[in-house]
Amino acid sequence: MFQINHSFPIMKTKTILLMSSMLLTLAGARAAGIHYPDAKRVDTVDVYFGTPVPDPYRWLEDDNSAETAAWVAAENKLTADYLAKIPFRNAVRKRITELADYEKRGAPFKVKGKYYHFRNDGLQNQSVLYVQDALDAPARVVLDPNKLSTDGTVALQQLNFSNDGRYMAYVITRNGSDWNEIFVMDLTTGETLPDHIVWAKFTDAQWLGDGFFYSAYDAPEDAKSSKNEFHKVYYHRLGTPQTDDYVEYRSMTEPLMFYQAMVTEDERYIFILETDGDGNALYVKDLHDRNPHYVRLADDMRYTNNPIGVDHGKIYVMTNQDAPQWKIVSFDAEHPSAASRADFVPEMQWVLSSASLANHRFILTYDRDAASHAYVYDEQGREQYEIELPTFGSVSFNCKKDDPEVFYSFTSFTFPTSTYVLNLRTGLTKLLFRPNLAFNPDLYVTEQVFYPSKDGARVPMFLIYKKGLKRDGKRPVFLYGYGGFNISMNPAFSYSRTPFAMLDMGGICAYTNLRGGGEYGESWHEAGTKMKKQNVFD
Repeated sequence: MFQINHSFPIMKTKTILLMSSMLLTLAGARAAGIHYPDAKRVDTVDVYFGTPVPDPYRWLEDDNSAETAAWVAAENKLTADYLAKIPFRNAVRKRITELADYEKRGAPFKVKGKYYHFRNDGLQNQSVLYVQDALDAPARVVLDPNKLSTDGTVALQQLNFSNDGRYMAYVITRNGSDWNEIFVMDLTTGETLPDHIVWAKFTDAQWLGDGFFYSAYDAPEDAKSSKNEFHKVYYHRLGTPQTDDYVEYRSMTEPLMFYQAMVTEDERYIFILETDGDGNALYVKDLHDRNPHYVRLADDMRYTNNPIGVDHGKIYVMTNQDAPQWKIVSFDAEHPSAASRADFVPEMQWVLSSASLANHRFILTYDRDAASHAYVYDEQGREQYEIELPTFGSVSFNCKKDDPEVFYSFTSFTFPTSTYVLNLRTGLTKLLFRPNLAFNPDLYVTEQVFYPSKDGARVPMFLIYKKGLKRDGKRPVFLYGYGGFNISMNPAFSYSRTPFAMLDMGGICAYTNLRGGGEYGESWHEAGTKMKKQNVFD
């Protein structure tokens, strides 16, 4: 099992206003008499393979120019003035605010016997990290990211804990930039150490001994426009300046590759993931080897290889190589080599979406018709039983290789995110937290239907509406569809996306899982890309 990156939900209260605007548009507000700000046209023409392509609004791509800022401000003023005249706007906004303003919690995760979780009291921009000595003990604040800046421009991205539980590295970003900074907190005192990493990007902090690995570029001459090349993995030792950090891994010939380190909890194995943004190569180094060095396990970047962990003398990897629906393979951990690869859990009918080690067993989650189904597998790769979930929805797990306690969160369209603990020794599941909000799920119906696309493909769609509603073809319908980037759109509660205010007025919400997404594997994804993109809209 690897050190875990702990991410968390970020609340954005501005979404309430955006949702209000969407509902008001659906209500049929007319745009008659609106005079939009003039957008000048320029004589910019690019020539592609001998064909001239005009781009008259190229100037708007400069989002730092005063001219662009003035045009955006005028557009925003027009929109705000129009929305302010709609008489029931405040009622809709009040309902959405009621749905947003409730306590939210993430699933707990354990670090050296302590239980950590993220919590949001309702409308906080960022969730707060808490710790408990036991699941029923009082919680105390560890880190409140809302206090990292006075103007809300600093966002917490992820956390990594040292394996002895004493330190916590946290990664932040400023002003929406993809540049990262890393700080370290001493959890025994609550103090932030002088260690400060800058110019990091696409990284976390993977602990080894009294320091951690991170990924970064050389400091750019101009952070806004400089081209980033030769991503590297560095090692930082606590108490030393960043200038003393050494390069653990880099390429001398591939300037556009990205690199990430992963360290097992026992700090024996270091993995390096090398990617061009699509698939990835995978390398491993055994620190117990007499001559520690990186060994290639996979190098075909058409495929993705995600390490799950090391146990039972084997390295376990989740991969889509030779398996469009994904499978789990193993490698010899004592003598790692690509030649030692063997199938562990073969490819199934449904898409394998996640895999974790827990109490020397495996928690596997499959997507079946765009909904999560979770199973426990034994150390031989055999299915033991399915974890019962409340309804079709989305599930995510926090677990450790040596611990029987498995924490998970579950959500669906009318099921706000709740958290549970499963004891793998007893097989018993216990509800830990269910939010209390101004919403009664029993008033709504969620059903899944299937319809034929233009070419006959069977496409899934979820319908949400109030119980007792007569579906007579005269109801307003909010249709939300997505199909792209191999991303699955599984059921989840969202006050900002599901228009409950409209449902309360007799409307229907429809979510459709279009081709181009990842719900049914690579063939489903490819059927909505490139020359087949029209399938998404048909």
